[in-house]
Formats: sequence, structure tokens, C-alpha cells
Amino acid sequence: MNTRLPGPQRRRQLLDVALETFGVCGYSEASMADIARAAGITKPVVYQHFTSKRALFLEVLDECCRRHESEVEKATANAAGPREQVEQGFSAFVRFFDENPAMFRTMFSDANRSDPEFADRMHRTELLLADRIASLIDVEDLTEADRTMLAHSIVGMAEGACRHWMSGDAQLPAERVGQLLADLAWAGLRGAG
Repeated sequence: MNTRLPGPQRRRQLLDVALETFGVCGYSEASMADIARAAGITKPVVYQHFTSKRALFLEVLDECCRRHESEVEKATANAAGPREQVEQGFSAFVRFFDENPAMFRTMFSDANRSDPEFADRMHRTELLLADRIASLIDVEDLTEADRTMLAHSIVGMAEGACRHWMSGDAQLPAERVGQLLADLAWAGLRGAG
């Protein structure tokens, strides 16, 4: 068994262990007993910190979304211009999942997204990303609705490409995937309008 940890450290440990467990097993197949065992504690200790598996999963999912949004936003904020924003944004989008595969599986698992509450959390994340992207689209003759539609298309394109890449079917390094997505998006945006 693990040594006794202060409450905040134990909670952090449980979130990390739960992420890995949900990332491997998915929400439905993971149990609080699995998480307790992986953390080296008893199940009642898990329940001292989280009222249910659902509450724990929602907190893990929220953290995944926040961290992903933050990484993409930091990358685009430091870019010198529109082309670099596109390149840095896609690079950060892909690199994040390359470095955090359990987060990708937690966020984009079809089984997890069949639950309305989980799907709503992901939908809010997609909206935030799309809003951020729409604000970066600077193409003449596009209305706000046009930019919003293009931004959602870009988010969908990035997710679809990452699904294929994370499945192992595309034997490409993360930076190459990000560059291909950036090139496609940039070429498409230059032709829009």
C-alpha cells in the first residue's frame, strides 16, 4: 500500500491514475477498484476524494480539455503571424496527443462520447477551439458565419487526422502530421472567400 499522502497530493495521484486507467480501459470498463489498485490504496480512499466513478471521469475529462486548450492557445499566442499561428496551432494540437495518448483516448473515445454529459463536455471544448480558430481566420469577404463554419471544419479535420494517426495506421512523426494539417488548412483558407 502507498504511504499516507496529504489530501491534495492524493487527489492529484488519483486523477493521474484515473486518466491512465480510463485511457486504457475506457469509462465503461474501468472500475473504482481498478483505480484504487493502480494507486496502491483501498477503494474507500478513492471515494473520500470522488463521490462516484462518473464524477471522477468528468473531472479527468475536464482536465484533459483544459490542458489541451491551453497548449494550443499558448502555441498560437506566440506565433509571429497568421501562417505561423496555423502551423504552431496544428503542431501543438498533434504534439499534445503524441505526448499524452491517454488524454486522446479519454477525450475522443466513441464509447465515452455516447454519453450525453460526456459528449457535452467535448462539444464545449470543440466550440472553444473553433471560436479561437475563427478569430484567427482573416480572409476578405468571409462573414462571421463563414469563419465559424470553416473553424469547425478545421477542428473536425484535426480530430479525424489524429484519430487515424493515433490508431497507428499512419506511420508519421507528430511534427509531420501537424505540418500536413497546417499546409492543408492554410491552402484551403487562402482559397476561401
